[in-house]
Amino acid sequence: MGDILFLAHRSPFPPDRGDKIRTFNVLKHLATRHRVHLVAFADDPRDLEAGDGPAPFTASRTILWRGKSRPRALVEALIERRPASLTAFDNRAMHDTVADLLGRQPIDTIYVFSSQMAQYVPTETRARVIMDFCDMDSLKFADYARGSHGPMRWIMQREAKLLFEFECRVAHRVDASLFVSEAEADLFRGRSGAANVRAVENGIDTDFFDPAAAFQPIDIPGKLIVFTGQMDYRPNVEAVTWFAEAVMPQIRAVHPDAVFVIVGRNPTDAVAALAKKDGVRVTGEVADVRPWLAAAACVVAPLKIARGIQNKVLEAMAMARPVVASGPAAEGIDHDGTILSGDTVAEAADAVNGLVSDVQGAAAIGRKARERVRARYGWSARLAPLDALIGSDAKGATPVAKGRAAA
Repeated sequence: MGDILFLAHRSPFPPDRGDKIRTFNVLKHLATRHRVHLVAFADDPRDLEAGDGPAPFTASRTILWRGKSRPRALVEALIERRPASLTAFDNRAMHDTVADLLGRQPIDTIYVFSSQMAQYVPTETRARVIMDFCDMDSLKFADYARGSHGPMRWIMQREAKLLFEFECRVAHRVDASLFVSEAEADLFRGRSGAANVRAVENGIDTDFFDPAAAFQPIDIPGKLIVFTGQMDYRPNVEAVTWFAEAVMPQIRAVHPDAVFVIVGRNPTDAVAALAKKDGVRVTGEVADVRPWLAAAACVVAPLKIARGIQNKVLEAMAMARPVVASGPAAEGIDHDGTILSGDTVAEAADAVNGLVSDVQGAAAIGRKARERVRARYGWSARLAPLDALIGSDAKGATPVAKGRAAA
């Protein structure tokens, strides 16, 4: 049986943010059945310091530092007429590492996590190639363009166009293209015309994200309305800014003791400045997000730009918290009516005020949300389709198809 080469745009260790959580669980799942060689980038020194974190799940591992600046990546993109998303991750040492592994190891499957890494799949390969897009990055840039002006609008439009063209070329040449929700897979099928496009959904560890689990509780006065996420990520920044500035005044008019708590590392200056507002708290990085979720009267996910399944929403549901989310943030999640709608200021404020006022009703929604997640979103069940794609027999997997060039 051949091995798996697992290419990731960001090291999965530690699994402390959305993309890394999916990478970690996919890698862990594959490692129970195959020998896996991990090759990934790090853009946080702590990822390099993770040391032997990947060891239990990998036959070999190479983590390379990605230090190219955004201005340099953009200049290279303009000169080379490529998407900046690709030039930002174009690295000679990575090309050499991949070529060396393919030459030395019996690789029969290349699992590519995130479209930026498809550039490392050789033009000619006998290996099957599985492309885990997660979601359509090109549409994210199209959304950015609509909210931008002047030169930045042109840059985002250019990125959306070129990246979509790249996504299409990749999808037409690999053996399978994966997305985190059926809605996202359907959208890509319709726009790209690619075949063998499948949904492999995100899951959640409901033993870890359990309100009954052992963790240090927090005791913060007030009725907490919690948002969690990486706070230098543009959609998150825009979401909390809108909620703090437009929605919280409506909530505090009804509940003066309501506090909007923004939980997540690397808050931008704009996010940090929100803490100056009455009823807003910015924590920065926390060691464990569960106490903050457990203490929440409700959790909000007011993202205007969101693709695929939001881990932050699944985590809140698993912690038995009622969630108020925008349409984009809730899309793709089979929540059985446990997520309340909050697209407009009035909708978000009314939904949150209703939950804060009705403690028993909010608790009942939270319990139902946890039951739904436990029944629907366990990682082993969500990742089971990978076994058919790659072959689940650790003694001799049979390819579903021969791989082709990945573009």
